[in-house]
Amino acid sequence: MHQDRVRRSDLRDLVVSAEEAARLIKDGMTVGISGFTRAGEAKAVPMALAERARTEPLKITLITGASLGNDLDKTLAEAHVLARRLPFQSDPALRKAINNGEVMFIDQHLSETVELLRSRQMGPVDIAVIEAVAIAEEGGIVPTTSVGNSASFAILAEKVIVEINLSQPAALEGLHDIYIPTHRPAREPIPIVAPQSRIGLPFIPVDPGKIAAIVITTKLDSSSSVLPPDAETRAIAGHLTEFFLHEVKKGRLTERLQPLQAGIGTIANAVLHGLIDTPFHNLTMYSEVLQDSTFDLFDAGKLDFASGSSITLSAAKYQVVLPELPRYKQRLILRPQEISNHPEVVRRLGIIGINTALEFDIYGNINSTHVGGTHMMNGIGGSGDFARNAYLSVFVTKSTAKDGFVSSVVPMVSHVDHTEHDVDLVVTEIGLADLRGLAPRERARLIIANCAHPAYRDALSDYYRRALARGGHTPHVIEEALSWHAKLRECGSMQSEPASVSAQSLAG
Repeated sequence: MHQDRVRRSDLRDLVVSAEEAARLIKDGMTVGISGFTRAGEAKAVPMALAERARTEPLKITLITGASLGNDLDKTLAEAHVLARRLPFQSDPALRKAINNGEVMFIDQHLSETVELLRSRQMGPVDIAVIEAVAIAEEGGIVPTTSVGNSASFAILAEKVIVEINLSQPAALEGLHDIYIPTHRPAREPIPIVAPQSRIGLPFIPVDPGKIAAIVITTKLDSSSSVLPPDAETRAIAGHLTEFFLHEVKKGRLTERLQPLQAGIGTIANAVLHGLIDTPFHNLTMYSEVLQDSTFDLFDAGKLDFASGSSITLSAAKYQVVLPELPRYKQRLILRPQEISNHPEVVRRLGIIGINTALEFDIYGNINSTHVGGTHMMNGIGGSGDFARNAYLSVFVTKSTAKDGFVSSVVPMVSHVDHTEHDVDLVVTEIGLADLRGLAPRERARLIIANCAHPAYRDALSDYYRRALARGGHTPHVIEEALSWHAKLRECGSMQSEPASVSAQSLAG
């Protein structure tokens, strides 16, 4: 049954069970596994590895592209397999192990991981485990629904285990564009001049002699947990649309906008979905994750082309897109994440980057990763790759969280992932603040007036007035700057009196 998927005949004798393949992974190894935001992860070997770890001591360093689906991070964390994990995750069980100090988590910009491996500043990778549609006649590995870091893992690893997933449609072949940057210091420019530029190979070039085992699987990708747009996310999309229309009138954008990037998640997905009912047309995307909104924009006739590193969809959208992949295929590319997120390309193409914040402060500093300044949520992901280099760097969030007891706009963020220098726009359902060309004092007034929820606006204004009395380029009452976070930890609310956060006040 798998003969047409393993096309190099001398490799067919390498087909083994997941348990046998997992035996190649030894205690203390560094393992690179395919997978980027719940798409295209190797599924069978990691599960066999977790099962083995229940009966014998086994710890590994696990490197992926981003988060894994099929509860793999949960299973590996609960089996205590993980000594070290990077560069991104989104699983509650793993998150708990990270915050308890059991797993050492390295939170990295997604474009940087393989650069560190390639230059031997990190690593080496002992074994790569890569999910594939097929192995080509020349031995090249054809990825499935993500590329992520798979190409460099396979090229750099001592040995490679390939999982051939028969449930992944053969139509995925030809979708990928595998390009590996040349070595520094004489690296050649990456020749991408438009999202549709094809510059590489449709498979991962690997020495067939490194392939140590092949496992046949049929397990599907996990679907995303993205929620449909609600009133607040539609309001965020509306504010951003009004801003884009203003930029068109000023001649700084056209109705094609610029290539779009959106981070994973409900809010960013909803913002892109909101572009359907706008006058913008012939749009393009140069992003990491292609979500439901990508295909909604295709179907609405708004989007011409999309480049990403993975396809991650809701269950309902998977049932539509995968069977009809040939209809979309000529308008899609999946690239290695170091290319989809490469600062050189992001700057050249003039990306509009739309990413989600946990919170931002009155000066425009962004916290994307840490709750209360200490507890890791998911990781910085690719947001920093785009924020520093985008034509427009946009951060979106709802103005409150936890039923209104937490303000997403605070005097000072409890952890800084993106400094004010990398942020052009901040948007909540309340409004939008355009921070371009503004000094800190000007930014503070605009953010409080336009983005803060009414339930917290007076308190922020009071803090800012008292900070001004202290003076400074970026005024703060330093002993109170993090008091809102301390109050939340002690009282469960950032409000002075939690009872004052009523449904009526939160209606704005």
